[in-house]
Amino acid sequence: MEKCSVSLRNIRIHNSFIVLFMALSLVGCKTDKGQPKGSETEQKVVYKKGSFGYDKAFLSGHYKDLVVLENGVSSVLVSPELQGRVMTSTAGGDDGQSFGWINYDLIASGESKEHFNPTGGEERFWLGPEGGQFSLYFKKGARFEFQDWYVPKELDTEPFSLVGSTKEEARFEREMKLENYSGTIFNLLVQRTISLIGKDQASEELGVLIPDGVSMVGFASENSITNIGSQDWTKETGMPSIWILSMLNSSDETTITIPFKKGSRSELGKKVTDDYFGKVSQDRLKVMDSVLFFKADGQSRGKIGISPERALPVLGSYDAKNKVLTIAKFSLPEGRTDYVNSLWEIQEQPFKGDAVNAYNDGPLEDGGQLGPFYELESSSPALALKSGERDTHRHQTYHFIGDVKHLDVLSKEILGVPINEIEIKE
Repeated sequence: MEKCSVSLRNIRIHNSFIVLFMALSLVGCKTDKGQPKGSETEQKVVYKKGSFGYDKAFLSGHYKDLVVLENGVSSVLVSPELQGRVMTSTAGGDDGQSFGWINYDLIASGESKEHFNPTGGEERFWLGPEGGQFSLYFKKGARFEFQDWYVPKELDTEPFSLVGSTKEEARFEREMKLENYSGTIFNLLVQRTISLIGKDQASEELGVLIPDGVSMVGFASENSITNIGSQDWTKETGMPSIWILSMLNSSDETTITIPFKKGSRSELGKKVTDDYFGKVSQDRLKVMDSVLFFKADGQSRGKIGISPERALPVLGSYDAKNKVLTIAKFSLPEGRTDYVNSLWEIQEQPFKGDAVNAYNDGPLEDGGQLGPFYELESSSPALALKSGERDTHRHQTYHFIGDVKHLDVLSKEILGVPINEIEIKE
C-alpha cells in the first residue's frame, strides 16, 4: 500500500506540472489580437509602420545595445552605435506615433556611404562649421562642392561609449581628433546626456501649464565639449561649435515656425538667411515682423538661418494632419554673438553665422534625395576654449498631441502665434 500511495502521489504531481505547463503555454502564445492560438509557434506582435513599436523592433534588428528611456507611455529610443543619437520618441507607448525620421532602406541595406550616411534619427550631435576656411567637413584645399564634402566618421558611423544609464537618463562620451580646412588639429572630449522631461518639468522649462487633455513626450540633450589638447582654440585657428539637428517626418501639412526679435535691419541685421542652397522661394517661406513660416513637405531642398542678434531660444513646427505641435528649446547665451559660418565658401566673416537653422529636404541635382524629412537645428556659440576648458549646449525637444484648442494655447504661449496661423497658404 505504501508503494501504491507514493506512485499515485507522483502521478498527481506529474499531472499538475502538465496542467501548469499547458496554462503557461496558452498565456505565452497570443495572436496579434491577444487570443490564445493552437499552434506551438509563438507569434510576435506586429506594429503598424509609423509607430514607436515598429521602429523599436526594426532598429533592434540592426543596432546593438539600444537604450529605451521610459516614463509611462512617453518613451525615447537612443543608439550608442550612432553617437548617442535619439532615434525616435513617442507620447503613446509602442502603439503611438513615432516622431523621428528613420531611413529604413539605408539601414536595412547595410551599405556604408562615402560622404554621409543619412540613417535618420530625431536628434543627433554634430560639430560646426560645415563650410568655410575652418570647416570640419572639407579637407584643406578642397572645393566647396558636394563631391568633396565628407562628414567625419566620428559624427557619422562610429559609436559613443555608454557610461551610465537609468530608467530616464543615459550618458555617453567620446574622444575625438579632428582637422579643419585650415589644418588645425582639435583634440576634444564630447560628453552627451539624454534625459526624459515629464509634464511638470516641461511646464517649468517652457513657462506654460500643459493642459490635461494633451499627451506629450519631452527630452533634453546636454552636450559638452572639453578641449583636451595643448593648443587654445582662437579665431586664428578656428573654433568649433556644438550643432544639434533633429530629423523629423515631413508632410504636406507640416510647417516650421521660428519667432525672432522684432527690429530694424540697421539695428539687428537681416531677418533671415535664406540662400544656403539657393534662395528659398516665396511660396515656401513667409517672413513677417517677428515670426516666419517655412514649408516642411520634404519636396524642395532649402535651408534658412537666424542670427544670434535676432534669435530667440525656441522654434517649432505644426503637423496639422496629425495634430502634433513640436517645440525645440535651446541654450542661447546672452551677449555671445560669435557663431560659426557654415556657408560653403571662403568667408570674410567666418564667425557671423546663425544660432538657429531649419532645413527642408528635397531632390538633389542628380535626382536623388536624402529623405524626405525636415530638420530643426540649434548651435552653440563658437567655442573659444583654452586647453582644459569645457562648454555646454542644451537642446530640448517636445511633442504635444491633442485637441487643437489645447495646442493653440501652447502655440500662443511658446511661439507667439495661434495654431491656425501656422501655415503657408498657396
